[in-house]
Formats: sequence, structure tokens, C-alpha cells
Amino acid sequence: MKTFRRGGLFTLSVLMLAMASACGGHDHPSDGGSAGGGGGGGGGGTGGGGGGGSTALPQLSPAQPAKLAGTCDALLTTIAVANTTITAASQVAAGTLTIAGKAVPAHCLVKGQMFQRVGPVDGKSYAIGFEMRLPLDWNGRFFYQANGGIDGSVVTATGGVGGGGPLTHALSMGFAVISSDAGHAAAMGPTFGIDPQARLDYGYQAAGKLTPMAKKVIEVAYGKGPDRSYFGGCSNGGRHTMVATARYADQYDGFLVGDPGFRLPLAAIANIKGAQTYAALSPTPTDPSGGFTLAERKVVSDAVLARCDALDGAADGLVNDAKACAAAFDLARDVPTCGATRDGSCLSAAQKTSIAQLFSGATTSAGARIYSSFPYDAGLATGGWASWKFSAPLALDSGAVGMIWQVPPEDPATFVGPTFALTGNVDTMLAKVNATNATYAEAAMSFMTPPDATNPAKLKARGAKVMAYHGTSDPIFSSDDTLAWYEGLRSANGGDAGNFARYFPVPGMNHCSGGPATDQFDMLTPLVAWVEQGTAPEAVVASARGTGNAGGANADLPAAWAADRSRPLCAWPKVARYKGSGDVERAENFICVAPG
Repeated sequence: MKTFRRGGLFTLSVLMLAMASACGGHDHPSDGGSAGGGGGGGGGGTGGGGGGGSTALPQLSPAQPAKLAGTCDALLTTIAVANTTITAASQVAAGTLTIAGKAVPAHCLVKGQMFQRVGPVDGKSYAIGFEMRLPLDWNGRFFYQANGGIDGSVVTATGGVGGGGPLTHALSMGFAVISSDAGHAAAMGPTFGIDPQARLDYGYQAAGKLTPMAKKVIEVAYGKGPDRSYFGGCSNGGRHTMVATARYADQYDGFLVGDPGFRLPLAAIANIKGAQTYAALSPTPTDPSGGFTLAERKVVSDAVLARCDALDGAADGLVNDAKACAAAFDLARDVPTCGATRDGSCLSAAQKTSIAQLFSGATTSAGARIYSSFPYDAGLATGGWASWKFSAPLALDSGAVGMIWQVPPEDPATFVGPTFALTGNVDTMLAKVNATNATYAEAAMSFMTPPDATNPAKLKARGAKVMAYHGTSDPIFSSDDTLAWYEGLRSANGGDAGNFARYFPVPGMNHCSGGPATDQFDMLTPLVAWVEQGTAPEAVVASARGTGNAGGANADLPAAWAADRSRPLCAWPKVARYKGSGDVERAENFICVAPG
């Protein structure tokens, strides 16, 4: 997955950190209402994160199905959209794609490019590449698949429903789905950030350009535009989705936000500061993982469980009440302190001080928090946690900060990612991701983040809905940050945002999937039910992925758990508590209740 640039000088990953979508140097075009209109009056969903919320909001009408109006091949010549070249259109037979062993129905595959150009700064070729998959039997809905990393690849347009090892996806459900590269090629790695427009396309503008085009393609294919439109993704895809709630609320009816890095430049800089801190604790200064070894991370995870596991009424290897755990667990008190030697059964005094600071939130030289705190949770002793904390800062975050977000960017010819990460000044990095100049007129903290994120007035007023989820053991984007966003949303809406937005923590889950967690769930189906029928979700049932799971086994699953363990993911602020009787492996024996 990594690209090694020889002759010089940097090791960069095409996968890069988790990021977002885009729209040219133009105002985003409006779709004249095909994205979501509909609807008559009627009450909105009930509840505010699990109760309350009496304000009636518009109720959007259900989508109506349709069949493909002609042949797939004909779409190659019948689609005509400004600034768009359709390069291929063909039918994909049922079963060519599968999901969890099941055949995906027959559909049309349309490929193309938008806004082809040559960058004025670097002289390289750019375009917004995309593919659309259009079911022969369509459910009347459109799904914008927001991809992760630094984009760059047109991945298969199937539309994720959330979590790991999915058993279905939007395409199988009958949605028309689009996927894009957000305006640059993967082979460029983060060097696309040298081009000012590519930065903006990646940040938010590609989504604004692709959306009306995609709806026009759907109209040509089915004889009508989508009745309902949905936007979703995890990681950088979650950031894309958060941005869309603010910038494209008039174009979409439902937003599925997964583990969002919606303050991505800050998260990356904080992760770089973390790598520097871990490297200073490591016997090998170029290897941050030596500063907090697997054995030591397991000691901390076990200590967290010892203090917090039973707070929900069941000692089951999950911390369901993260807020109560934050009050109950103390690193200094609850983890043994090493004497003269670190032996994997304890933490040194220096480790405790430094690691506690990172979990409280990495800081600048002046002591100001860079990004967010992280919760102590049970998922620290996993390969996914380690990869994001120790490898990503050197191979991923470094290039993103240095070349996609800084103004001016680093010189790609001399850039060395690990050196930048381990020796760079985070205060300087922060200043540069907020800077502009004549060439880069919009700062990264503007083009990467949702404007006025806690006041989506347009979204709320038109009856659109948001469902967000986040793994509490996510090592790169903190669930504390998403919780802070949701609490801000509640405060800005009279103390209760539950009639249009709900947040679902996923205990133990690492970044988008994995970890000691019930990480297999479908949040798209309840989102559609909320948008189109007004059925507000109080909880979503999630399952573990043990051996034999159709979606793929989760290697982080504890051996003591049932392979098909299930749990309710509760709408915040409610938490799952054991009822006191019944099989602890079954979701029906837990209930979502207010904490306290």
C-alpha cells in the first residue's frame, strides 16, 4: 500500500490518514430540489439522543422505486453533463460482485471524469474521477460514498452501512451509488497538495461538483431524479460527511457519519506530537512503538476493564459507560509503577506522566491543547491501535500536514516523512495549517472542516437527519471529539438535538472497525427509516464477528466472547446496561438507560 520514492527522499503512503471531498473554484451548484424535497408536514423523530425533543420538524416522504429506462450501453451517449466525460457504461451481471457471500443484483456501471485540467503550479494532470453503479431495479435513492484516506482512488461504489465486516451495502439495497477519487490520482500521494485546486477538491469541492452531475445521470437513467439522497462514509469519509451536513444540506436528506476526522489537520498534528512523545520514551528513538509496548498497553487495557467493565452491570469485556469510566479510572493509581526496569507489567513514572498527557490531549509548547482528549478504553492492545499511533505519524500524517495542509507546503523533492514527524515543531505546523498566501488562498482549517458545525439550521429545517457513530478505542480520531461536537449541537439546539441528529458510541471499536467490540452493524437502514418514516432510532443492534462470520472474522475478538455476541449501541447520552438476568451475550438482555 505504500509508495517509496527513490532517489530521494520520502516514504509516503497512498492510503494516508482519513480525509474528505471537494468542489472547484466555483460556488457549488444547486440541484433544483431533486435531492430531497418532498414531504409534507408532520412530526419529526422523537427523542433527543434517546428521549425528549418535542419540536416538530418537516417529515420527508418515502422514496419511490423505478426501473432502468433503457440499456446500460446507451448511457455512454445519452448522458450529457457540462464539464463531464463519460468514459464507459456497461451492465454488470448479478453475482459479479458479492457481499458477505450473497450476490449483488445486476446493475449498470458508469465511469467518467469531471473538470479535467493541468495544474498551474506543478504542471500535473488533474480530474475528478468517478464511477456510478445504477441498479436495474432502483429503490429511488442516491448514496454518495465518501471514501477514506487521502482519497485518490475510485473504489467500488457500493455504499457502506457502518462498522466492520458488513453483511449488506447500499448498492445491494437498491441505491444508486457514486464513488470518486476527490480530484487526484493515488499515485501522487500527498504531493497533490502542491496544487491549490486539488486541495480544495479534496477538502469539499469535489462533492459539490459531483452531486448535481450524479443526479442528472440518475435522471437520464431512470426518467426521474432521486427522491431521497444520502451521504455517508467513515474516517475521512466521516469528515466528508460532516462537511456535507454544513455545505450541502440542501442536496441530501440523510447523513451517516462514521468515526469522523472532521478536524483532521489538528488530529494529524496531535498524532505527530504523540509520536514524538512515544519516541522520547522508547529505547530506540526512531521507533515510537518502544515507548508504549504491546505488553504495557495490555496492562493499561486490563486496568481500565478492572475499574470500568462492571459499571454497566456486567463484567463482559466492554466499557459501555465511557463517561463513568473517565471518572473511575486513574492511570497513576490503577496501573503499577515500575521500579528500575520496565518489564511489561508496569509503566515507568515518565511513561505515566507522558501517556496521561497524551490521553488528556497533546499540547503545544505553551500548553494549549492541539486537538482532543482520548478515552481510556479496552482496545489499546491491538495492532490497529498501534499502527495508527506509531506508524501513521511517520508515514501518513507527515505527508498530509507537510504537503496537503501547510502553507506553504514542504518541497516534495527533499521531504522525508519520518524526519518531519519526529523532529518537526508542532507549533509551526499549527501556524501553517491556518495560514494562507497568494497561491493558497484558503487555509486547511477552512477547506477541511465543516463551517459552523454545530448549527446545521438548513439541514434541520428541511427535515434531514444525521446519524453518527464512533469507536471509543479509535486511536487516530477521538470519540471525545465527536462527543464534543454532539454536545455542542445539543447546546445550540435548546439542549436537545435528538429530533434531527443522534450519536452512537461503539464501545471498544478501533478506527471504523476492529478492536474488542461488537463492530458489525447497519446504520443505513435505520437512517432511511428515520428520514422517510419518522422512526427515530433509540438503539442499533451490533454483533461481534467471530470465526465463520459471513462478513469476515475480527482478529481482535476476545476468546471468551460468543462468536455472535450482540449489543445495543445506544443513542447518546443513554448507555447500555445489563438487565440483571439472561444471557450476557445477547443484546435483548441489555437496555439503553440514562446514566447516573
